[in-house]
Amino acid sequence: MSTSEKREPPPPPPPPPRSNCLGGDVVLRFLLLAASTVAVVVIVTSKQTQVVLAGGIIPFPEYASAQFVDSPAFIYFVVAFSVAGLYAIITILASLFLVCRRIIPANVFLCLASLDAIILGIAASATGAAGGVAYIGWKGNYHTGWGQICYIYDKFCRYVAASLAMALLASVILVLLIILNTSSLYLRAPKL
Repeated sequence: MSTSEKREPPPPPPPPPRSNCLGGDVVLRFLLLAASTVAVVVIVTSKQTQVVLAGGIIPFPEYASAQFVDSPAFIYFVVAFSVAGLYAIITILASLFLVCRRIIPANVFLCLASLDAIILGIAASATGAAGGVAYIGWKGNYHTGWGQICYIYDKFCRYVAASLAMALLASVILVLLIILNTSSLYLRAPKL
């Protein structure tokens, strides 16, 4: 090679690959919205009124109801999954916007994964709190004098159980979203 020959500069690095996971991201976010909405609607509509015997020496019939506002854990559950549903709506719109873009910055995936982890923490804590109260209602705790109520309020307990099942599904969907976004971020990392 002579010194008079010019060396060609190396070609520019290729643009980051377009993520193939955005379609799955949008679908999972729609599923998160559906699961969160169903969980909230089912527990909010879970009111049941029964005639129970109340009183001391001479019992008398009384109407008593069970509803989600009777427990702070159920109220927290409703608020947490309402927030998760709102978050799902916002991130669905963001994901649809990103599908239309040619190049997606890597920090978008990092931001989505971080926010998904925060919402997962909120959803998991609300599911655990509501699940603990539901378990006490189902089995009771005779050491503390709390009797079971699900033999009286069977419809209420079924609704709460269905709502908890949807909440667990929403939590699993959030875990899948975190895995999807972190794997998209990993695929964009420069290979050594």
